[in-house]
Amino acid sequence: MKNIVFDLGRVVFAQNPNKSSEEYKRFFSYVAQSPMPQFWVDYDMGVSSFDKVVSDLSAYRGVEEDYTRSMILASISRQETIVATEALIQDLKRAGYKLYVLSNMSREFIDFLRKQPVYSNFDGEVVSCEEGVVKPMPSIYEILIKRYNLDVAQTMFIDDRIENVEVAKQFGITPFHFDRDDTEGSCAKLRKMLL
Repeated sequence: MKNIVFDLGRVVFAQNPNKSSEEYKRFFSYVAQSPMPQFWVDYDMGVSSFDKVVSDLSAYRGVEEDYTRSMILASISRQETIVATEALIQDLKRAGYKLYVLSNMSREFIDFLRKQPVYSNFDGEVVSCEEGVVKPMPSIYEILIKRYNLDVAQTMFIDDRIENVEVAKQFGITPFHFDRDDTEGSCAKLRKMLL
């Protein structure tokens, strides 16, 4: 294995649930749905603006737009690097692996995440809002493979959504389903496999 590809949300970055109110968790509960509501998929694809997703989410939740805007901005600012994953990424980098990002992420979220120190470890990235496609659409995997000339037989993809790793597997990429509820356990398994 030479190339390790990371999803971002709930693999590299997450919100600390202990810092979120029950109201906040309920408001964003749709994020865990599969599939996610189309208005959020459109936002991740870059075909919907921040203002449009505020309007759509307000209608979806039956709340005022100012409230929704404040909730989304809070969601962005609360993203924290997962400690166990950050340590894993740094160790993989030191071991000589090439590290990549393949993530469904909207413009405002990715702009914030790129400023985090851990992001400097990545050698390349494919982010949905910049490509106009989202996982698990096969074309986003093709973009990653072609852009970085990846040998799929030497590539692993880590994601917390089973449907996303299943599509990677169809391309010949080694899949790893990351347990978002046991980040330390998932990182320990990856260490045994890769280090």
